[in-house]
Amino acid sequence: MNSNKKAPAGGQTAMVTQKPKNTWTAIKRLTGYMKKSSLLIVFTIIAAIAGTVMQVYSPKMLGNATTIIFDAIRQNTGIDFSRLETVLFIAALLYGGVFIATFLQQRLMVVVSQKATYALRNELKAKMNKVPVSYFDKNSNGTLMSVAVNDIENIVTNLQQSLTELISSIILIIGISWIMISINLTLALVTCVMIPGGLLIMKIFTPVTKKNTKAYFKSLGELNGQIEETYHGFLTVKSFNGEKTAIRQFGQINAEMYKAGWRSRFVSGVMFHCIAFLYNIIYVVIAVVGAVHVISGTILIGDMQAFFQYSTQFSLPFTKFAQLWGSILSTIASAERVFDMLDEEEMAVYKNEFPNNDAETAKVVFDRVNFGYKAELLMKDFCIEVQDGQMVAIVGHTGAGKTTLINLLERFYEIQGGGIRIDGKDIRNFSHKALRQRIGMVLQDTWLFSGTIYDNIRYGNENATKEQIYSAAKAAYADDFIEKLPAGYNTILNEDADIISQGQRQLITIARAFVSNPEILILDEATSNVDSRTEMVIQRAMKRLLKGRTSFVVAHRLSTIYDADRILVMDNGDIAETGNHKELLAMGGIYADIYNSQFEQKSV
Repeated sequence: MNSNKKAPAGGQTAMVTQKPKNTWTAIKRLTGYMKKSSLLIVFTIIAAIAGTVMQVYSPKMLGNATTIIFDAIRQNTGIDFSRLETVLFIAALLYGGVFIATFLQQRLMVVVSQKATYALRNELKAKMNKVPVSYFDKNSNGTLMSVAVNDIENIVTNLQQSLTELISSIILIIGISWIMISINLTLALVTCVMIPGGLLIMKIFTPVTKKNTKAYFKSLGELNGQIEETYHGFLTVKSFNGEKTAIRQFGQINAEMYKAGWRSRFVSGVMFHCIAFLYNIIYVVIAVVGAVHVISGTILIGDMQAFFQYSTQFSLPFTKFAQLWGSILSTIASAERVFDMLDEEEMAVYKNEFPNNDAETAKVVFDRVNFGYKAELLMKDFCIEVQDGQMVAIVGHTGAGKTTLINLLERFYEIQGGGIRIDGKDIRNFSHKALRQRIGMVLQDTWLFSGTIYDNIRYGNENATKEQIYSAAKAAYADDFIEKLPAGYNTILNEDADIISQGQRQLITIARAFVSNPEILILDEATSNVDSRTEMVIQRAMKRLLKGRTSFVVAHRLSTIYDADRILVMDNGDIAETGNHKELLAMGGIYADIYNSQFEQKSV
């Protein structure tokens, strides 16, 4: 979001954050998640410095051993084994120290990276609970899951592998540069050509690698979405012989993912080999110039041997960095996708209270409400009043605005004018949690999560006692079939809850609503997918649930709302007709047309 964006009217507190615009912005933001591990990072740097110093000094010690042996042979004197043993012992200690320091670096960085992504994962989960429903309408489940799982896993994997190498490589370059200069300045300058040459090569290849890496993860999200949709609706796919279409769609996305993946890895590989080729050229030049210096006596042969080792070590950070750069770009691409989600606009939170009407006697009031999903308004000056304990049915053709009315009452979407009040208080003055504690919902599409039937019922009220759970199940006429299951209330349901029928799933959701004990109840036709006998059971359960509560019933079957206190007939986002069943039939309008069409269908 733009940092200079104005706060919405009415005192809304808008979330203002800066989206990552480039590589360095994303890196800076990602490192912010490591601040809590600052002490561990300091220890990691200390271990890296200690290990690098020992690694840098090791070739020098081996060079001294070579000089001792070479001088003894050239001068035809005996080898000073005591001195040689001391030098070799020190070299062994140095290599052992390098091993310990490397182990500590790896161990510490694993903790740092895991803590960083732990915080990132928690923040992302919390964010998903704060974004409006419209965000989920615009983004597929596959894309969201890909970001939450694949991208964060990619970040943690590359962080713990890349950061250690990066820290060690930087310190190693500094240490080796210093000791090579102390041996011979000319050879050191020749070796340092590696730095600008390597940076130039990476600058050339980076844009292509980054572009294809982002395309790869985008395709991965689309692929996850396509797989999820196909598997979730496999019965529909089979029924309409849609296998070929599903396979074709999968093949297209998979081909795009393949192209982006191999291009990204191919370019990273080419970059690595170009840097290796540059090093080989420099190595040949070092060998020629070094040989001249050895012959002229300006460099001891042991120092020249050490310099060759240093030049090899000097090239290693660059070749490693060339390999790591692809992983780093992959991490940045994943981080940017995560940050894009974290920067999404949250559900509106208002600082200033909206006008209340404490003298209002109605339970729910829609007062001149304006709303539209796009620029064009669907509802204009929409007004209704619902009294406490009334059952209000909402009917109308598809697209008339039935679901919109419910979404606005639940604040799944924010109104653009007017006000909605419960007990005289504007719903925008409630927190989202406080508002939804007062409202219960039983939807046409039953939703049960993986877990026991007991836990699914308790989802309506986490503080409910066993007695309340059992009472809710009995009130919903669900206890009979639950007790007949092998594990009773402890029966485990999978995601689709396919071990129980559609009607039984609906009874569990009604029991869940009983447990939540809401003041206001929203029912979206809960009997359209069940047989007549089950429908009668569900109807009895819903009548129990509705008793004494203010309710909004979205009706598809008019037979379920004959006894409603009031029926609203929606058309183009407004109330076209209102009254009870008999009054609306007598009008001979939209309600009568819908009723007659359903009656004719039954007759046929």
